[in-house]
Amino acid sequence: MEHVDDIYEIEPDLSGEGLAVGVVVSRFNPTVCEALLSACLAELEAIGVNRDDMTVVSVPGALEIPMALRKMAATGQFKALVALGAVIRGETYHFELVSDQSGAGIMRVALDSGIPIANGVLTTENDEQAEARMHIKGAEAARVAVEMANLMQAIEDERD
Repeated sequence: MEHVDDIYEIEPDLSGEGLAVGVVVSRFNPTVCEALLSACLAELEAIGVNRDDMTVVSVPGALEIPMALRKMAATGQFKALVALGAVIRGETYHFELVSDQSGAGIMRVALDSGIPIANGVLTTENDEQAEARMHIKGAEAARVAVEMANLMQAIEDERD
């Protein structure tokens, strides 16, 4: 924490050392989701999360992600969670339903549990957009999860 003109500022902390991180990944759109997962796990490891502290579960699709996140959050074993998936627009309203409800469910689990959840569920117009973003989004989700876990801990420590 830095003291700036009588204001305390908590600096971003991307050190994953000692953090247990759970990842829920959708199996729908497998090429994109596997790339999201690979990028996420590589980035978690690069920023210091021990492979033994990573847990990955897969679910059929984006609508099932919040339920798995909720169950993982309830274990109390994780400092942060990551949601990974790909919802690619089709010709029906189903895209909006899945995008809206999976996003709302992920946010609800985070707020209800108090455990940070990085939302790495891509919502794109087509396969090309998803493929262009999958590596960046997977790595970004890893960094968000670690930074938010550290922020929650720093806020908690400040209260003590």
